[in-house]
Amino acid sequence: MDNTASRLEAVRGNIARVCKPARREPADVTLIAVSKTHGPEAILPLIGAGQRVFGENRVQEAAGKWPDLRAQYPDIELHLIGQLQSNKADEAVALFDVIHSLDRPSLLKALAKAMDKAGRRVPCFVQVNIGDEDQKGGCALADLPGFLDRVRAADIPLAGLMCIPPADTEAAPFFALLAKLAADHGLTGLSMGMSGDYETAVMLGATHVRVGTALFGGRY
Repeated sequence: MDNTASRLEAVRGNIARVCKPARREPADVTLIAVSKTHGPEAILPLIGAGQRVFGENRVQEAAGKWPDLRAQYPDIELHLIGQLQSNKADEAVALFDVIHSLDRPSLLKALAKAMDKAGRRVPCFVQVNIGDEDQKGGCALADLPGFLDRVRAADIPLAGLMCIPPADTEAAPFFALLAKLAADHGLTGLSMGMSGDYETAVMLGATHVRVGTALFGGRY
C-alpha cells in the first residue's frame, strides 16, 4: 500500500512540477491509471490512495473485473484506451465512460448505433496515426478533417485527439503536432503521454496522460 501510494504521489508530483513552467494547472491534467493485465488486488491499493480514473486496453478484460469494482466504488471513471473492434461497440458503450480509439468510419457507425440503442452518448477521442505507421491504428493525417466532420455529424461527443508516437523516437515533435492539429480543428482534449514520456506530453498540452508502469510497477 505504501509503495502504491508513493508511486501515485510521485506521478502526481511530476505532473504538478511540469505544469508550473508550462503555466498550466495540475487539475487540468487527468491521470489515467492503465490497469490492463492487473487484477483487483493491484487496483484496489490505487483506489485506496485516491485514484479514480482508470484505463483498459480490451473490452473483454475490463468486463471481467470492473463491474464488481465499480459497484464498490461508483465514482470510478473508466476509459478504453486500446483498439476497439466494431463488433464490441455495444459492450464498450455500456462499460466505458470515455473511448480513446475512434479511428475509422466502420467503428464510427458501430458506436453511433450502439449509443443510440443504449440511450447514452460516450465522449470519444479520435486516435490519429501520428507517425504514419502501417502497423498502428489511427486515422491517417490526410483523412482527419473529413473524419472529424463525420464524427460531429454522428452526434458523438468529440473529446479531442489521441496519439501513440512511434516507439524508440523522440515523442515531443509528435505531441506538438497533435496539439497543433487539435487547435486547428477547435479541439482542446489531448490524450497523449505514457509512463516514459508523460511529463513531455504535459509540457506540450496533454489533458489526459495514460500511465501504467510508473503506477503499478512492471507487468507479469
